[in-house]
Amino acid sequence: MDDSHSAATDRIHIEELEVFARVGVPENERASPQRLTLTMTLWPLKQFENLEDDIQRTVNYAAVCETARNFARDQGNRLIESLAKDLASHLLQQFPLRMVEIEVRKFILADTRYVSVTVRRNTANL
Repeated sequence: MDDSHSAATDRIHIEELEVFARVGVPENERASPQRLTLTMTLWPLKQFENLEDDIQRTVNYAAVCETARNFARDQGNRLIESLAKDLASHLLQQFPLRMVEIEVRKFILADTRYVSVTVRRNTANL
């Protein structure tokens, strides 16, 4: 099977991971960590049919979640746009991924459910 053709179809999806980060432009907004959610789609380097039912051959999504939580907590980004792009680059460097898409949702504006940004990056963006 042509690896490049099927690469975009095998993916891992993590929906609305809750993280806490100090983001925002005004200092009062950054005073304490605020709740964000991350929705991440990961395209692993290895196709699922090549995993042989072995977690060592795939992307450990629990480790991705822990890494994303820690990264968001430790960053000092003002913009969720910056957080999204920086996290995408970090995950591509830390895990065997060919591509990642990340949506960051922020629950800050009155009369809205949330505001979100989405980035998609691949290893060529590094």
